[in-house]
Amino acid sequence: MAEQLSRTHPLEAWLPAFAELSGAVRISAEPFVPMTVLRADPATAGDVRIRGAALPTAPGSWASAGAGWLIWLGPDEWLLTGPGAAPEALEEELRTLLRPVGGSAADVSAQRIGIRLGGPRARQVLAKGCSIDLHPRVFTPGQSAQTTLGQAGVLLLALGEDEFAVLVRSSFGGYLASWLLDASLEYAAPALTS
Repeated sequence: MAEQLSRTHPLEAWLPAFAELSGAVRISAEPFVPMTVLRADPATAGDVRIRGAALPTAPGSWASAGAGWLIWLGPDEWLLTGPGAAPEALEEELRTLLRPVGGSAADVSAQRIGIRLGGPRARQVLAKGCSIDLHPRVFTPGQSAQTTLGQAGVLLLALGEDEFAVLVRSSFGGYLASWLLDASLEYAAPALTS
């Protein structure tokens, strides 16, 4: 009888190093979730609701969609992430939902992995390798950006004041995990007192 393959996270080897970081910076690997790219004309898809959320129309924004995110990628393109149905079933469900408005859906679950970064020094870590303005008055919760982080193309989401999600191409996941750990080193040691 054939053995079943079990899914392992691409960042499994980095998990012990993530766990050793101090509270000033926290890094964790997001669990695998289905991801689907949606395409539709916003003029005709304005009333479409996906997992209870309307399609975000403001550039660089995202909305909670059930337990996942609905992220604006372009004027007629969004990324839906989150647990739930199997990727193939979700893709078919979304195609059925978008077909009446001329939209489409494509499963891209294996394309990206998620890394969660948080803590009072998270913005400083990101700023070491990201050229966008990450000041709390500029990059606020509910915003997203397609940018580079340490030379890897990423989708960056501001989840809270000091909480971020980084979606990176799976093939760059290990590189970015190592880069984030290195960028966090100065905040990992206990503060010296005189």
